[in-house]
Amino acid sequence: MVELIQISPCAGLLPITLGSVTLDEQDVGRLTSLSPFGDASDLSAALEKAHGCTWPKPNRSTGKDGGRCIWFGRDEALLIGPAPDMGLAKHGAVVDQSDAWAVVSLAGPGAVDVLARLVPVDLRDAAFKRGHTVRTQVMHMNASITKLGTDHLMIMVFRSMAGTLVYDLKGAMAAVASRG
Repeated sequence: MVELIQISPCAGLLPITLGSVTLDEQDVGRLTSLSPFGDASDLSAALEKAHGCTWPKPNRSTGKDGGRCIWFGRDEALLIGPAPDMGLAKHGAVVDQSDAWAVVSLAGPGAVDVLARLVPVDLRDAAFKRGHTVRTQVMHMNASITKLGTDHLMIMVFRSMAGTLVYDLKGAMAAVASRG
């Protein structure tokens, strides 16, 4: 019988540091898509009781490392970290997506400058503050970007695009680093 070996989406590709910016893969735990049945208020209350984070407003995230919930589109959020409490299923669709996404961290002075070369969204601190999140594109890849702190962003793309994401980010990191 064939032995399958679990590997992460960016296995062997990361970490990379160029200049003042570091790109590293993140093991964030479980990734669970949540979609409310109707109004999100009941799901939000259940989410807060079970995991300490509420249903996020559009382009926002709630919670902290180990239990974060990010806006993931209209009537959709992504619970990041813990295994979902089964009580959530009474209030909405609960779908495991842990194997579907590559999650990386881009951190350091210049991280926003790197993404400015690849993303059609203003990610500077004045427009994109800690806890903000956006569904956008990194080059041609559908992505979710969440600001975790000053010069620290979490980027998610489909697992199948992990190598392309690293390639594109590495090129932009080199360009920013070459400017000094």
